[in-house]
Amino acid sequence: MITFGVEEEYLLVDPVTVLPVPGAEYVRRAAGLGPLAEDDEVQDELLQAQVEVATPVCTELEEVGGHLLRLRHAVASAAEEHGCRVAMAAAAPLRDTSAVPVTRKPRYLRMEGQARQLVDEQLINGMHVHVGVPDPQTGVAVLNRIRVWLPTLLAMSANSPLWDGKDTGFASWRTIVFGRWPVSGPPPYFDGLADYEQRIDALVASGVIADRGQLYWQARLSDRFPTVEVRCLDVQLRADDAVMLAGLVRALVAVALAEEKAGAPPVRCRPELLQAANWHAARHGLNSTLVDPDGRSRSSGDVLYSLLAHVAPALAESGDEREVSSLVHRLLQEGTPADRQRRALREGGMPALRSLIVGDSPSG
Repeated sequence: MITFGVEEEYLLVDPVTVLPVPGAEYVRRAAGLGPLAEDDEVQDELLQAQVEVATPVCTELEEVGGHLLRLRHAVASAAEEHGCRVAMAAAAPLRDTSAVPVTRKPRYLRMEGQARQLVDEQLINGMHVHVGVPDPQTGVAVLNRIRVWLPTLLAMSANSPLWDGKDTGFASWRTIVFGRWPVSGPPPYFDGLADYEQRIDALVASGVIADRGQLYWQARLSDRFPTVEVRCLDVQLRADDAVMLAGLVRALVAVALAEEKAGAPPVRCRPELLQAANWHAARHGLNSTLVDPDGRSRSSGDVLYSLLAHVAPALAESGDEREVSSLVHRLLQEGTPADRQRRALREGGMPALRSLIVGDSPSG
Protein backbone atom coordinates (compact mmCIF):
# COMPACT_ATOMS: atom_id res chain seq x y z
CA MET A 1 0.00 0.00 0.00
CA ILE A 2 1.30 3.46 -0.90
CA THR A 3 1.95 5.48 2.25
CA PHE A 4 0.90 9.07 2.75
CA GLY A 5 0.46 11.80 5.34
CA VAL A 6 -1.08 15.24 5.71
CA GLU A 7 0.07 18.59 7.06
CA GLU A 8 -2.45 21.31 7.94
CA GLU A 9 -1.90 24.95 8.86
CA TYR A 10 -4.29 26.67 11.27
CA LEU A 11 -4.95 30.30 12.16
CA LEU A 12 -5.28 31.44 15.78
CA VAL A 13 -7.94 34.12 16.25
CA ASP A 14 -9.68 36.11 18.95
CA PRO A 15 -12.96 34.37 19.87
CA VAL A 16 -14.95 37.60 19.56
CA THR A 17 -13.28 39.77 16.92
CA VAL A 18 -11.85 36.91 14.79
CA LEU A 19 -8.65 38.95 14.44
CA PRO A 20 -5.40 36.93 14.34
CA VAL A 21 -3.78 36.32 17.74
CA PRO A 22 0.01 35.81 18.05
CA GLY A 23 -0.19 32.86 20.44
CA ALA A 24 1.47 30.11 18.43
CA GLU A 25 4.34 29.39 20.82
CA TYR A 26 2.05 28.79 23.79
CA VAL A 27 -0.46 26.80 21.76
CA ARG A 28 2.23 24.65 20.18
CA ARG A 29 3.79 23.81 23.53
CA ALA A 30 0.47 23.20 25.26
CA ALA A 31 -0.78 20.96 22.46
CA GLY A 32 2.47 18.99 22.43
CA LEU A 33 2.36 18.46 26.19
CA GLY A 34 -1.27 17.38 26.20
CA PRO A 35 -2.62 13.84 25.88
CA LEU A 36 -3.74 14.15 22.24
CA ALA A 37 -0.56 15.12 20.37
CA GLU A 38 3.17 14.50 20.42
CA ASP A 39 5.47 17.51 20.56
CA ASP A 40 6.81 17.02 17.03
CA GLU A 41 3.30 16.79 15.56
CA VAL A 42 2.60 20.51 16.20
CA GLN A 43 5.01 23.07 14.76
CA ASP A 44 5.52 26.81 14.42
CA GLU A 45 4.78 28.57 11.16
CA LEU A 46 6.00 31.78 9.55
CA LEU A 47 3.76 34.08 11.60
CA GLN A 48 3.04 33.83 15.31
CA ALA A 49 -0.70 33.48 14.69
CA GLN A 50 -0.26 30.18 12.84
CA VAL A 51 0.55 26.59 13.76
CA GLU A 52 1.06 23.52 11.62
CA VAL A 53 0.21 19.91 12.41
CA ALA A 54 1.50 16.79 10.70
CA THR A 55 0.00 13.32 10.80
CA PRO A 56 2.21 10.25 11.12
CA VAL A 57 2.84 8.16 8.01
CA CYS A 58 -0.41 6.37 7.17
CA THR A 59 -1.50 3.51 4.94
CA GLU A 60 -5.29 3.82 5.29
CA LEU A 61 -7.60 6.76 4.67
CA GLU A 62 -9.31 6.07 7.98
CA GLU A 63 -5.98 6.59 9.74
CA VAL A 64 -5.57 10.02 8.16
CA GLY A 65 -9.04 11.07 9.28
CA GLY A 66 -8.47 9.86 12.82
CA HIS A 67 -5.15 11.67 13.14
CA LEU A 68 -6.54 14.91 11.71
CA LEU A 69 -9.45 14.89 14.16
CA ARG A 70 -7.06 14.14 17.03
CA LEU A 71 -4.65 16.92 16.08
CA ARG A 72 -7.41 19.44 15.40
CA HIS A 73 -8.85 18.77 18.86
CA ALA A 74 -5.40 19.00 20.48
CA VAL A 75 -4.69 22.41 18.96
CA ALA A 76 -8.24 23.65 19.61
CA SER A 77 -8.00 22.71 23.29
CA ALA A 78 -4.61 24.38 23.66
CA ALA A 79 -5.86 27.50 21.90
CA GLU A 80 -8.89 27.73 24.17
CA GLU A 81 -6.63 27.53 27.22
CA HIS A 82 -4.76 30.53 25.81
CA GLY A 83 -7.98 32.50 25.25
CA CYS A 84 -8.06 32.16 21.48
CA ARG A 85 -9.62 29.85 18.92
CA VAL A 86 -8.54 27.92 15.84
CA ALA A 87 -10.02 29.16 12.56
CA MET A 88 -10.22 26.64 9.74
CA ALA A 89 -10.08 29.24 6.99
CA ALA A 90 -7.30 29.35 4.40
CA ALA A 91 -7.03 33.14 4.63
CA ALA A 92 -7.63 35.42 7.59
CA PRO A 93 -11.04 37.03 6.97
CA LEU A 94 -10.00 40.03 9.07
CA ARG A 95 -6.62 41.60 9.87
CA ASP A 96 -5.56 44.10 12.50
CA THR A 97 -3.89 47.38 11.58
CA SER A 98 -0.62 46.13 13.08
CA ALA A 99 1.16 43.18 11.52
CA VAL A 100 1.34 39.81 13.26
CA PRO A 101 4.93 39.24 14.48
CA VAL A 102 7.15 36.84 12.59
CA THR A 103 8.21 33.66 14.39
CA ARG A 104 11.73 34.29 15.69
CA LYS A 105 13.63 31.78 13.60
CA PRO A 106 16.59 32.75 11.38
CA ARG A 107 14.96 31.53 8.17
CA TYR A 108 11.72 33.39 8.82
CA LEU A 109 13.58 36.54 9.80
CA ARG A 110 15.53 36.39 6.53
CA MET A 111 12.25 36.12 4.64
CA GLU A 112 10.95 39.16 6.50
CA GLY A 113 14.00 41.12 5.41
CA GLN A 114 13.59 39.91 1.85
CA ALA A 115 9.89 40.74 1.40
CA ARG A 116 8.35 42.43 4.41
CA GLN A 117 4.94 43.16 2.89
CA LEU A 118 4.55 39.64 1.55
CA VAL A 119 5.43 38.18 4.94
CA ASP A 120 3.01 40.52 6.72
CA GLU A 121 0.23 39.29 4.43
CA GLN A 122 1.09 35.60 4.71
CA LEU A 123 -1.94 34.98 6.94
CA ILE A 124 -2.90 32.06 4.74
CA ASN A 125 -3.21 28.39 5.58
CA GLY A 126 -2.75 25.38 3.37
CA MET A 127 -3.00 21.63 3.41
CA HIS A 128 -0.09 19.56 2.11
CA VAL A 129 -0.33 15.89 1.16
CA HIS A 130 2.84 13.77 1.13
CA VAL A 131 2.72 10.54 -0.86
CA GLY A 132 5.55 8.02 -0.82
CA VAL A 133 7.49 7.33 -4.02
CA PRO A 134 10.24 4.73 -4.62
CA ASP A 135 13.00 7.20 -5.52
CA PRO A 136 13.50 10.82 -6.66
CA GLN A 137 13.68 9.93 -10.35
CA THR A 138 10.27 8.29 -10.14
CA GLY A 139 9.05 11.21 -8.06
CA VAL A 140 9.87 13.64 -10.87
CA ALA A 141 7.98 11.42 -13.31
CA VAL A 142 5.00 11.55 -10.94
CA LEU A 143 5.17 15.35 -10.80
CA ASN A 144 5.06 15.47 -14.59
CA ARG A 145 1.90 13.36 -14.62
CA ILE A 146 -0.09 14.94 -11.78
CA ARG A 147 0.63 18.61 -12.55
CA VAL A 148 -2.27 18.81 -15.02
CA TRP A 149 -4.74 17.94 -12.23
CA LEU A 150 -3.53 20.57 -9.75
CA PRO A 151 -6.03 23.28 -10.84
CA THR A 152 -8.89 20.82 -10.33
CA LEU A 153 -7.69 19.94 -6.83
CA LEU A 154 -7.28 23.63 -6.06
CA ALA A 155 -10.83 24.40 -7.19
CA MET A 156 -12.22 21.60 -5.02
CA SER A 157 -10.34 22.80 -1.95
CA ALA A 158 -11.08 26.54 -2.25
CA ASN A 159 -11.61 27.97 1.25
CA SER A 160 -10.32 31.55 1.26
CA PRO A 161 -12.78 34.00 -0.33
CA LEU A 162 -12.51 36.76 2.29
CA TRP A 163 -9.79 39.29 3.10
CA ASP A 164 -10.02 42.40 5.26
CA GLY A 165 -13.70 41.69 5.85
CA LYS A 166 -14.59 41.77 2.16
CA ASP A 167 -15.26 39.22 -0.53
CA THR A 168 -12.19 39.17 -2.77
CA GLY A 169 -14.10 37.72 -5.71
CA PHE A 170 -11.73 34.75 -5.56
CA ALA A 171 -12.62 31.36 -4.15
CA SER A 172 -8.98 30.83 -3.12
CA TRP A 173 -7.38 34.15 -2.26
CA ARG A 174 -4.62 32.13 -0.60
CA THR A 175 -3.48 31.01 -4.05
CA ILE A 176 -3.21 34.61 -5.23
CA VAL A 177 -1.27 35.69 -2.13
CA PHE A 178 1.12 32.76 -2.45
CA GLY A 179 1.55 33.44 -6.16
CA ARG A 180 3.49 36.64 -5.44
CA TRP A 181 6.59 34.72 -4.33
CA PRO A 182 9.31 34.21 -6.97
CA VAL A 183 8.83 30.45 -7.47
CA SER A 184 5.20 29.42 -7.09
CA GLY A 185 2.21 27.99 -8.92
CA PRO A 186 2.14 24.76 -10.93
CA PRO A 187 5.57 23.22 -11.49
CA PRO A 188 7.08 23.05 -14.97
CA TYR A 189 7.51 19.82 -16.89
CA PHE A 190 10.92 18.34 -16.08
CA ASP A 191 13.18 16.30 -18.34
CA GLY A 192 14.08 13.91 -15.54
CA LEU A 193 15.71 14.23 -12.13
CA ALA A 194 18.88 15.91 -13.41
CA ASP A 195 16.81 18.68 -15.00
CA TYR A 196 14.81 19.09 -11.78
CA GLU A 197 17.97 19.47 -9.69
CA GLN A 198 19.70 21.75 -12.20
CA ARG A 199 16.75 24.13 -12.25
CA ILE A 200 16.65 24.28 -8.46
CA ASP A 201 20.41 24.79 -8.21
CA ALA A 202 20.17 27.67 -10.70
CA LEU A 203 17.35 29.30 -8.73
CA VAL A 204 19.26 29.10 -5.45
CA ALA A 205 22.50 30.25 -7.10
CA SER A 206 20.71 33.29 -8.50
CA GLY A 207 20.12 34.53 -4.96
CA VAL A 208 16.47 35.28 -5.69
CA ILE A 209 15.40 32.49 -3.33
CA ALA A 210 17.34 31.79 -0.16
CA ASP A 211 17.05 28.01 -0.13
CA ARG A 212 15.12 25.04 -1.49
CA GLY A 213 12.41 25.66 1.09
CA GLN A 214 11.34 28.69 -0.94
CA LEU A 215 10.36 26.52 -3.88
CA TYR A 216 6.65 27.14 -3.55
CA TRP A 217 5.61 25.05 -6.52
CA GLN A 218 2.21 23.49 -5.91
CA ALA A 219 3.81 20.06 -6.20
CA ARG A 220 7.44 19.20 -5.55
CA LEU A 221 9.73 16.54 -4.15
CA SER A 222 10.08 16.78 -0.40
CA ASP A 223 13.59 17.42 0.89
CA ARG A 224 12.70 15.84 4.25
CA PHE A 225 10.87 12.70 3.22
CA PRO A 226 10.87 10.24 0.27
CA THR A 227 7.64 11.74 -0.98
CA VAL A 228 5.94 13.86 -3.57
CA GLU A 229 4.37 16.82 -1.77
CA VAL A 230 1.18 18.36 -3.18
CA ARG A 231 0.75 21.89 -1.82
CA CYS A 232 -2.02 23.48 -3.90
CA LEU A 233 -4.80 22.82 -1.38
CA ASP A 234 -6.48 25.30 0.95
CA VAL A 235 -6.90 24.02 4.50
CA GLN A 236 -10.41 22.61 4.94
CA LEU A 237 -13.30 23.55 7.20
CA ARG A 238 -14.12 19.88 7.77
CA ALA A 239 -11.72 17.05 8.43
CA ASP A 240 -13.60 14.67 6.15
CA ASP A 241 -13.11 17.03 3.20
CA ALA A 242 -9.39 16.95 3.97
CA VAL A 243 -9.60 13.15 3.95
CA MET A 244 -11.31 13.24 0.55
CA LEU A 245 -8.57 15.41 -0.92
CA ALA A 246 -5.83 13.27 0.61
CA GLY A 247 -7.43 10.18 -0.90
CA LEU A 248 -7.59 11.80 -4.33
CA VAL A 249 -3.96 12.92 -4.18
CA ARG A 250 -2.76 9.46 -3.20
CA ALA A 251 -4.84 7.93 -5.98
CA LEU A 252 -3.40 10.38 -8.53
CA VAL A 253 0.11 9.39 -7.48
CA ALA A 254 -0.79 5.69 -7.65
CA VAL A 255 -2.14 6.08 -11.19
CA ALA A 256 0.94 8.08 -12.18
CA LEU A 257 3.21 5.32 -10.86
CA ALA A 258 1.25 2.68 -12.78
CA GLU A 259 1.32 4.73 -15.99
CA GLU A 260 5.04 5.36 -15.65
CA LYS A 261 5.69 1.66 -15.17
CA ALA A 262 3.57 0.85 -18.23
CA GLY A 263 5.37 3.45 -20.33
CA ALA A 264 2.22 5.44 -21.09
CA PRO A 265 3.00 8.96 -22.35
CA PRO A 266 2.13 11.74 -19.88
CA VAL A 267 -0.30 14.51 -20.75
CA ARG A 268 1.79 17.61 -21.35
CA CYS A 269 0.18 20.97 -20.78
CA ARG A 270 1.88 24.20 -21.79
CA PRO A 271 3.01 26.16 -18.73
CA GLU A 272 1.11 29.31 -19.67
CA LEU A 273 -2.12 27.33 -20.10
CA LEU A 274 -1.62 25.51 -16.82
CA GLN A 275 -0.94 28.80 -15.04
CA ALA A 276 -4.09 30.29 -16.56
CA ALA A 277 -6.09 27.21 -15.52
CA ASN A 278 -4.74 27.59 -12.00
CA TRP A 279 -5.74 31.27 -11.81
CA HIS A 280 -9.20 30.42 -13.15
CA ALA A 281 -9.62 27.70 -10.51
CA ALA A 282 -8.57 30.11 -7.76
CA ARG A 283 -10.98 32.72 -9.08
CA HIS A 284 -14.09 30.57 -9.44
CA GLY A 285 -13.65 27.37 -7.45
CA LEU A 286 -16.37 25.05 -8.75
CA ASN A 287 -18.76 27.85 -9.71
CA SER A 288 -17.71 28.04 -13.34
CA THR A 289 -15.91 25.95 -15.88
CA LEU A 290 -12.57 24.28 -15.25
CA VAL A 291 -9.74 23.70 -17.68
CA ASP A 292 -9.22 19.96 -17.95
CA PRO A 293 -5.82 18.25 -18.38
CA ASP A 294 -6.17 18.47 -22.17
CA GLY A 295 -6.65 22.23 -22.03
CA ARG A 296 -10.38 22.19 -22.75
CA SER A 297 -12.91 24.35 -20.92
CA ARG A 298 -15.59 22.09 -19.42
CA SER A 299 -18.14 22.26 -16.64
CA SER A 300 -16.64 21.74 -13.21
CA GLY A 301 -18.88 18.73 -12.62
CA ASP A 302 -17.67 17.05 -15.80
CA VAL A 303 -14.04 17.61 -14.86
CA LEU A 304 -14.59 16.19 -11.37
CA TYR A 305 -16.23 13.10 -12.82
CA SER A 306 -13.28 12.77 -15.21
CA LEU A 307 -10.95 12.94 -12.22
CA LEU A 308 -12.91 10.22 -10.44
CA ALA A 309 -12.80 8.05 -13.56
CA HIS A 310 -9.06 8.64 -13.91
CA VAL A 311 -8.29 7.53 -10.35
CA ALA A 312 -11.00 4.86 -10.06
CA PRO A 313 -8.58 1.90 -10.37
CA ALA A 314 -6.37 3.26 -7.59
CA LEU A 315 -9.33 4.08 -5.33
CA ALA A 316 -10.74 0.60 -5.86
CA GLU A 317 -7.40 -1.03 -5.06
CA SER A 318 -7.02 0.94 -1.82
CA GLY A 319 -10.65 0.41 -0.83
CA ASP A 320 -11.34 4.17 -0.83
CA GLU A 321 -13.66 4.44 -3.84
CA ARG A 322 -16.96 4.58 -1.97
CA GLU A 323 -15.85 7.10 0.65
CA VAL A 324 -14.04 9.44 -1.72
CA SER A 325 -16.77 9.32 -4.37
CA SER A 326 -19.51 10.09 -1.85
CA LEU A 327 -17.57 13.06 -0.49
CA VAL A 328 -16.95 14.39 -4.01
CA HIS A 329 -20.68 14.14 -4.72
CA ARG A 330 -21.42 16.02 -1.48
CA LEU A 331 -18.96 18.71 -2.53
CA LEU A 332 -20.76 19.15 -5.84
CA GLN A 333 -24.10 19.45 -4.03
CA GLU A 334 -23.04 21.77 -1.19
CA GLY A 335 -20.30 23.75 -2.90
CA THR A 336 -16.77 24.43 -1.76
CA PRO A 337 -15.82 25.72 1.69
CA ALA A 338 -15.48 29.14 0.03
CA ASP A 339 -19.15 28.92 -0.99
CA ARG A 340 -20.08 28.04 2.59
CA GLN A 341 -18.12 31.02 3.94
CA ARG A 342 -19.88 33.36 1.54
CA ARG A 343 -23.30 31.97 2.42
CA ALA A 344 -22.60 32.36 6.12
CA LEU A 345 -21.48 35.97 5.72
CA ARG A 346 -24.41 36.82 3.46
CA GLU A 347 -27.07 35.20 5.63
CA GLY A 348 -25.78 35.92 9.13
CA GLY A 349 -22.96 38.42 8.90
CA MET A 350 -19.70 38.10 10.79
CA PRO A 351 -21.24 36.14 13.73
CA ALA A 352 -22.35 33.40 11.33
CA LEU A 353 -18.97 33.37 9.62
CA ARG A 354 -17.23 33.15 12.97
CA SER A 355 -19.43 30.20 13.94
CA LEU A 356 -18.60 28.45 10.67
CA ILE A 357 -14.82 28.83 10.68
CA VAL A 358 -14.32 28.55 14.44
CA GLY A 359 -17.39 26.91 15.96
CA ASP A 360 -17.19 24.83 19.11
CA SER A 361 -14.75 22.39 17.51
CA PRO A 362 -12.54 22.62 14.43
CA SER A 363 -13.46 19.13 13.33
CA GLY A 364 -16.44 20.35 11.31
